[in-house]
Amino acid sequence: MTRFTAGTEAQAVITASREDVWALLEDPDAIADMTPFVRRITAEGDHWTWDLSGLEVLGVKVAPTFTEKMTFDRPSRIEFRHDPPAGETERSGVEGWYDLSEHEKGCELRTSLEITLDLPLPKLSSKAVTATMKGVVAKMGDRFSANLLERLGAEEV
Repeated sequence: MTRFTAGTEAQAVITASREDVWALLEDPDAIADMTPFVRRITAEGDHWTWDLSGLEVLGVKVAPTFTEKMTFDRPSRIEFRHDPPAGETERSGVEGWYDLSEHEKGCELRTSLEITLDLPLPKLSSKAVTATMKGVVAKMGDRFSANLLERLGAEEV
């Protein structure tokens, strides 16, 4: 197995209150519904287990499951870091955060995430795998953003 990582950061001002945005981002069912390739998120206290549907990276299909420790600093920041249960090995994980602040037109939302996958591919394929992963992450982000705006009845300004 070789470990591959891709990440993204984004920022937007949206015409919704910070409280309404927060309510969606702290709801694992809402996050699962809004995020492409996510089958479900199971929350147990501050640990959320993400089950993804099949992703394909250079002909390798994966359906990762990973556990994230969620830290909530209401109403401004949510952080998540990979934290598998004791004694378990997970071959995928995500690290990142959501940052929310008041804005005269609604809420400024900044996000950062980095996904890591262990795949049965040679290290020499790193450039191609990383490019594919970045494309998938970008598509997920675009669709998540559109779904978030739709659920909030908001728009980006």
